[in-house]
Amino acid sequence: MTARALPAENITLDSLPVTALKRVGPRVAELLAKLGIHTVQDVLFHLPLRYQDRTRVAPIGALRVGDEVSLITEVQLSEIKLGRRRQLLVRVADGSGSMLLRFFHFSAQQQSAFARGARVRCFGEVRSGPGMLEMVHPEYRIIKDAVVRDAPEVDEFLTPVYPATEGVQQNTLRALTQQALDLMREGVLRDELPPQIMAQLRLPSLTEALAYVHRPPPDAPLRMLLEGNHPAQQRLAFEELLAHHLSLRLLRNKTARQCAPQLHVPGVLMQRFLDALPFTLTGAQQRVLGEIIHDLRRDHPMQRLVQGDVGSGKTVVAACAVLHTVEAGFQAAVMAPTELLAEQHLQNFTAWLTPLGIEVAWLSGKLTGKAWQGVVERLASGQATVVVGTHALFQEGVTFANLGLIVVDEQHRFGVHQRLALREKGSQQGRYPHQLIMTATPIPRTLAMTAYADLDSSVIDELPPGRTPVDTVVVADTRRADVVERVRNACRVGRQAYWVCTLIEESDAQGRDSVAGERSEGFRMPEATEMLQCQTATDTALHLTEALPELRVGLIHGRLKSLEKQQIMATFKAGALDLLVATTVIEVGVDVPNASLMIIENAERLGMAQLHQLRGRVGRGTQSSSCVLMYHAPLSADGRARLAALRETNDGFEIARRDLALRGPGEVLGTRQSGMLQLHIADLVRDQALIPKIEQAAVLLLERYPERVPALIKRWLGEAARYGEV
Repeated sequence: MTARALPAENITLDSLPVTALKRVGPRVAELLAKLGIHTVQDVLFHLPLRYQDRTRVAPIGALRVGDEVSLITEVQLSEIKLGRRRQLLVRVADGSGSMLLRFFHFSAQQQSAFARGARVRCFGEVRSGPGMLEMVHPEYRIIKDAVVRDAPEVDEFLTPVYPATEGVQQNTLRALTQQALDLMREGVLRDELPPQIMAQLRLPSLTEALAYVHRPPPDAPLRMLLEGNHPAQQRLAFEELLAHHLSLRLLRNKTARQCAPQLHVPGVLMQRFLDALPFTLTGAQQRVLGEIIHDLRRDHPMQRLVQGDVGSGKTVVAACAVLHTVEAGFQAAVMAPTELLAEQHLQNFTAWLTPLGIEVAWLSGKLTGKAWQGVVERLASGQATVVVGTHALFQEGVTFANLGLIVVDEQHRFGVHQRLALREKGSQQGRYPHQLIMTATPIPRTLAMTAYADLDSSVIDELPPGRTPVDTVVVADTRRADVVERVRNACRVGRQAYWVCTLIEESDAQGRDSVAGERSEGFRMPEATEMLQCQTATDTALHLTEALPELRVGLIHGRLKSLEKQQIMATFKAGALDLLVATTVIEVGVDVPNASLMIIENAERLGMAQLHQLRGRVGRGTQSSSCVLMYHAPLSADGRARLAALRETNDGFEIARRDLALRGPGEVLGTRQSGMLQLHIADLVRDQALIPKIEQAAVLLLERYPERVPALIKRWLGEAARYGEV
């Protein structure tokens, strides 16, 4: 299919709508928009996920399980098999061997096409069947042309497989790409990288790279392509990472030009708070606090990311920043992603700030009526100077009198637009509030340099004295009785324990470890997930109460009312409960120094960051502490790697590094829902060696070729270009 002629000489592919291509009407254009395809240039930058080799025909006798191959075969037998599922089974052969084609969805017309002696060209993945190798639902075509029978055609290029959506088939995307490539060869796609950069990179030009990745020749190194290491892919990966980096550099420059309140105060409130603490700040806490205070005194908004491992004392540092802001006469808002974590912050800030004469307000979605209205009015009038809450803080109708500081905890759990909404709320008369972003999920340096180039970064890399490393063991759930006995022994000597239940459904039985917990939960309705988790925890609490009658067993989960959760946690913290059965609601913010044993059931269901967070609930006192990761066999390779990493190290940054290598940046940053850093071809682990060159290229472009920057950003980020504005 050839492309339509360009409507005008000077129109470039980034301004040419996708409807300029043949067979793209309003309906198809609407479907393509779901893939982010609006222009002909977007078609070119909708890059293949992987490739299939249909350039040669394989003999059946040489096939191995897992091969994706093209075959030319002859039908020996076809029959319908009745059973739990109606199936069409077609036995085919090619002289070197025979195999089975299996169809679960088929029509009478398809059935009649597979007549004995019919010649079939098919493509699919080879699987192991009950009696022979087979393909399930292969792509196929009945060969009727005598010429083809003697000299079967093969594809001229490796076949690309693109990200697709319902209603847009692979063949459609391949045809549209061919039209876009034809137009590209007319010379209307600008290469935005200047000659200096291209000479240094020694990589193909943009048009050469695009032509190669969309249509690799038959002799292309398939393994190199699948791993993303081909020079053509590296050329595109470089440009994509450069576009992301430039967008964040521009955002950083924009923030630097904005005004913010200069918070110059002697720090009397903060010093009174520090003097009342039963401990002194670590050197790392003091260093990071100094960086924050320096930022708060400047006339443009602080945008600082504070990373700190579990238990490193980020909240105390945040409290100091809040007190500095309040002393300067401004309001501070502390936002957390879950009710339980927000409640923990409320308890801490209330206990710390009330003795200093500062009332801490509370705002969550569960507040209603007069209680809600009262808090909203006090925030609008400035009467409430410190507020702690959930996403309710940025709901419509909530306004601030003079918001000076926003503290966002566990920032990666918020959608981009949610965080942006709170920042915009605080803007008054051209002034924006300072922003302090905290995370206990350490971000590997390479990832931080790319994903957070708009932020200044601080690391609390020192744990308070007296904290003991947690000993982690991994056991199969067949040893459940031994684990129960371990709980009994720990509680017998006056210690306390957690037993964490993750979600397990009957439908998970066949592949419980196929994906990490964070991913699997994305496919379920949150309400249903929560109900199932709570039911699992409730059943476990009953069983443990029966197995350990001498222990006081408590239960906490996300469906309890806020007051009930607070009471249960207070009871556990006071030592009136020996064992607390919980869902993952206790992941962050819970601090019970006497708890020295953590049991995590079905640990293979969770990602490493979440397991590390849960493990961080113990080891907060002076006694030795343990974490038992109990799994259900069989474990996948990823599952083994995740659990082994937890067993081998307590270092959150090392765990984050391994997590990034296993799951990729979209999962580690929690950005799958937020639209951030959705990379087309680049890979932050594989391509980290490019980062220094990308920073150099960004400086060169901004200084000498600023007119090229917007086009480069739009090419790769499209409408997501504002994602960094948080």
